[in-house]
Amino acid sequence: MPENNAAAGKRASPSVPQPLRVGWFSTGRGEGSRNLLQAALRAIRDGHLPAEIAFIFSNREHGEFEATDRFFVDVAASGIPLITLSDRRFRRASAGEVARKGAPLPAWRVEYDRAVVAALEPYGCDIAMLAGYMLISTAPLFSWRPLLNLHPAAPGGPAGTWQDVIWQLIDRQAERSGVRIHLSTAELDEGPIVTYCTYPLRGPGIDDLWSTTGARSIQDLRNGEGEALPLFQEIRRRGAAREAPLVIETLRAFASRRLRVVGDSLCEGSTPLARGFDLTPEIEATLASTVA
Repeated sequence: MPENNAAAGKRASPSVPQPLRVGWFSTGRGEGSRNLLQAALRAIRDGHLPAEIAFIFSNREHGEFEATDRFFVDVAASGIPLITLSDRRFRRASAGEVARKGAPLPAWRVEYDRAVVAALEPYGCDIAMLAGYMLISTAPLFSWRPLLNLHPAAPGGPAGTWQDVIWQLIDRQAERSGVRIHLSTAELDEGPIVTYCTYPLRGPGIDDLWSTTGARSIQDLRNGEGEALPLFQEIRRRGAAREAPLVIETLRAFASRRLRVVGDSLCEGSTPLARGFDLTPEIEATLASTVA
């Protein structure tokens, strides 16, 4: 059964401007997920992000994974309602098949998302942020609220997990990469782009790392150093540094009503946008101020 660790907060009086209510989805499987949540909470606390996190949902439960349990400790400290529903337990109870990469999702996944929506209805939110949420969303979920999905690649870049993305970037000898946020739809990682930023994969601090890979094949690199490869680590560092600022600036745009989702379309005010906002200057300015 879903669980929560706090009562849902009451909405403000209609006469008072209400902050953006964000539903936060995370599997909580690593430091990246924890860092994203902490960055959002700091931005809210400091007044930079006029929003509130209405709830945090995870597809894991207490005791399933040590890393997620650490994430739950952070959630408990925040006082934000935590709702959990184990997809693994749900699948076993449904006698469902394990989802396979590249294959159609099994039928139980749709039923799972219906159960998630039912568990979240008492809490309500204006928009949902998928930040380290490792399940592909199905129609009951992405039809419930606009789902903003964080993806570790620029528009037109590789699909898959952040690990998959980095290996593809290395294999392609890519010169730039990025981070984007798009609306979750039936097409995996292909929903309308909301915001994005890009960054270089060439220049000081990384050219020497490219040269050390020589003419080795991608399979040789993966079987050899693997994710300990210095080039892999540097690409990940550059991307991860930009994820939290992009999430925060995107939510700020929705909180100020600069951005809106109307149906399946992204709008600036009432004007439909053909593509998302390039927030590269804002993100780079944020990073420069942090270093300074």
